[in-house]
Amino acid sequence: MSEIEGVFVQYPSLLYVVAFLVGLLIGSFLNVVILRMPPMLEYNWKRDFADYTEAEFKESVPPGIALSRSHCPQCKNQLAAWHNIPVLSYLLLRGKCYFCQNKIAFRYPFVEFLTALLTLFMAYRLGFGWPLLAGCLLLWLLIVITWIDIDTYLIPDQLSLLLLWLGLFFSLFDFSLTPEQSIQGALLGYLSLWLVFHLFKLVTGKEGMGYGDFKLLAAGGSWLGPELLIAVLFMASISGLLFAGLQAIVKKGSHKIPFGPYLSIGILVSYLYGTQIIGIIFPEI
Repeated sequence: MSEIEGVFVQYPSLLYVVAFLVGLLIGSFLNVVILRMPPMLEYNWKRDFADYTEAEFKESVPPGIALSRSHCPQCKNQLAAWHNIPVLSYLLLRGKCYFCQNKIAFRYPFVEFLTALLTLFMAYRLGFGWPLLAGCLLLWLLIVITWIDIDTYLIPDQLSLLLLWLGLFFSLFDFSLTPEQSIQGALLGYLSLWLVFHLFKLVTGKEGMGYGDFKLLAAGGSWLGPELLIAVLFMASISGLLFAGLQAIVKKGSHKIPFGPYLSIGILVSYLYGTQIIGIIFPEI
């Protein structure tokens, strides 16, 4: 046992504090990814299309994720370091830009706090070690996928494929699945939704979901194996129905509902409690 691990085992509250603070910082970065990744992808698609068609392309490059400084989307002023302190800056600035006094979207501190809270829960559930690192990577990627899908109704391949390869990678370690289970889960995850998609289209003539959902469930299968995919779809369906019911009550929002956020909820909950969920669905097994 390393000295750091020994400290966290002896003082678990210290691990929880560190996990919460790291979650706040990561949440701030996730906001940047959520905001900037879709314009970057759109720019690359348009540039590639222009290259393919030999058309003139004059669009300016959007801000990058890692190197471009943060600025106010309204007045375009560059933000100082103290303007970007997770959650705290939002409270100090009273939810308004320091320069132009326009409102800052509440979603930014919400994503930061949610990431910190769920990272803390991961630390509580898994303890210090490699399983915690794997669980946090899964959590953080699912948060980005969820919000980008809400904004754009798209799940970038770069994210779902990264999640897939991470699942396969961690299957090489003792704390995870076997590589065989991981590959089986990925295959079954993709093919199950692919089959549902084509059956639905054959019956109704409409497309009920996007190909990004297939890839996301395949990524989830690589982390969970084939058996727990039932728990994923169960939790995704329950959370989707609850949200749709809430949306119908308040009569607000679009009729078009992205499935990625509910798959993400299903994957995350099943990663932590999949065996218990299967026990509830099939109590006699």
